Amino acid sequence: MVESEAESGIGDDEELTVRDAVSAPGPDGEPRRVTRRFPLFTRDTARPEGGGRAAPRDAPAPVRQWPILAVTGLVALGLLLTALDAFKAGTLLIGVALLAGAAMRWVLPDVGMLAVRSRFTDLVTYGVLGATIALLAMMAQPNPWLELPFLDDTLHFTIRT
Repeated sequence: MVESEAESGIGDDEELTVRDAVSAPGPDGEPRRVTRRFPLFTRDTARPEGGGRAAPRDAPAPVRQWPILAVTGLVALGLLLTALDAFKAGTLLIGVALLAGAAMRWVLPDVGMLAVRSRFTDLVTYGVLGATIALLAMMAQPNPWLELPFLDDTLHFTIRT
């Protein structure tokens, strides 16, 4: 509830005392009052934790964003291998690239544009997608590199001929 100056007993010559939270300085340099409620309209988007530059500001742009370039380069190489008829190796490389992105997101404090969401969400997303793609690549027919016997049993129970 907001009180007017007459109700609060504060005159023109007295200084206003703020009893609730004060955030970082606003655009004018003065501390501004904040509330714990979410704003009605969002004015900006917060950078995800770890979304800072991966290299100093004076470094060239590719060097500042090396984590996302490394993951993207490995994925591109995996797609190229897949297109050149090395399906298992290409898709396995794509899965490994996503797992490497998850590892970088976990270990490095700043990963640039590799940070899309919160650290936890990025770890789960990159990790689950990378592990799933890598496992499916290793189980691809013919001559799978990885065989899981319970999948055969599941297939026999679901499809009856």
